[in-house]
Amino acid sequence: MLRGILIAVLVLGIAGTAFWGYQEHREKNAVLLNAENNYQRAFHDLTFQMDLLNDKIGTTLAMNSRSSLSPSLAEVWKITSEAHSDVGQLPLTLLPFNKTEEFLANIGDFSYKAAVRDLDKEPLTDKEYSTLKKLYSQSADIQSELRNVQHLVLKNNLRWMDVELALATGKEAKDNTIIDGFKTVEQTVQSFGNTELGVTMVDMKKEDDHYKYLKGKDITKKSAVAMAKKYAVLGSNVNVQVTENGKGSDFGFYSISIQNKSSKAEANMDITKKGGYPIWFILSRDVMKQNISLNDASNNAAKFLTQNNFKSLVPFESAQYDHIGVFTFVTEQDEVRIYPESIKMKVALDNGKIIGFSAEDYLKTHHSRKIGKPKISKDQARKEINPKLKVMEDRLAVVVNNLNKEVLCYEFLGTLGDDTYRIFINATSGIEEKVEKLDNAEPIYENAV
Repeated sequence: MLRGILIAVLVLGIAGTAFWGYQEHREKNAVLLNAENNYQRAFHDLTFQMDLLNDKIGTTLAMNSRSSLSPSLAEVWKITSEAHSDVGQLPLTLLPFNKTEEFLANIGDFSYKAAVRDLDKEPLTDKEYSTLKKLYSQSADIQSELRNVQHLVLKNNLRWMDVELALATGKEAKDNTIIDGFKTVEQTVQSFGNTELGVTMVDMKKEDDHYKYLKGKDITKKSAVAMAKKYAVLGSNVNVQVTENGKGSDFGFYSISIQNKSSKAEANMDITKKGGYPIWFILSRDVMKQNISLNDASNNAAKFLTQNNFKSLVPFESAQYDHIGVFTFVTEQDEVRIYPESIKMKVALDNGKIIGFSAEDYLKTHHSRKIGKPKISKDQARKEINPKLKVMEDRLAVVVNNLNKEVLCYEFLGTLGDDTYRIFINATSGIEEKVEKLDNAEPIYENAV
């Protein structure tokens, strides 16, 4: 009897384990299949975009009128952006493909800058047409190589998951068609050399300047810990861990973790070695019932910045999430807002203390600027915006445009219907640089099921 029961339990256990293993196998296969489908889609989209890019550049070469040329160049820029996005979705992080990405970015740079200028006053030069011809020829070479890879992928039913595994493990098969194909594409682009893109060439790629504006001497590990304790305010009964960044990093910093032994509240912080500037800070703790207003929290944040030698900053945005206030401050110089120099902060609304701080954007861009004078008047700039927009505020501001360049603009804050917009008009050319729709208050669905 007992033996029979044990056998039955054992059989059920084996059956249950087998069923669980089968379910795990099915779920794993579903995840892998989804990833493979996404990789396949991105690759075939990339090949399609390169076909479109070659055709569109060729079409642009035959155009003459500004009414046709500007939209066509803008379309070239759009296609290169989409191709860039497709490349980013492929598992190529461990495969050198930077020359091809740089080539796409350069075409995007060239086409965008040419598209947004007044081609009636500044038509494309002979040198720029020559550049377009080179880009047309070079894009055709890339198109041909990608089509060859696509043909082999479809013919041999090749899988991108095998590529990802090979690159991740470093065990590339000698006949890995996809990897070899992309290496051929990269070598093809490298053979182009430096294509001269003329006066329109600018760098649209987001550059990381690695805190090149930092001033001051290198601080010690001890000083970094003292600063972290000042920010965390967790008392003296704490455990502290400090890690220096590894060799090969583009800038030096300390990563510090502090935990209160009793409450277990924990703070983490990165501090630059040069000058001892806080890059970011997070205090992990439960925030209780709200006791102070959002306005008082904003004042606390502003006071904190002043006490820690962050000067000439003004509040830009504020929001509340549960019992936490979130604020953004930007530099103001001669009544001009410098939006690239921003600091984000979180303040607990139970006691008004700082629980989050990010100064990365500020530290990378903060330096003395010579802000020029506007070439057009505020009234002229206002004529460039939608006349139906009801303007509530206006000011001068420095923003980063789509070409990743700082430009002086007139900033207009206004409403259209129930929505609020922020519009930036270039103070030199009158071009509409940016239009931002501000977030509306989220609806509350108290009775939703």
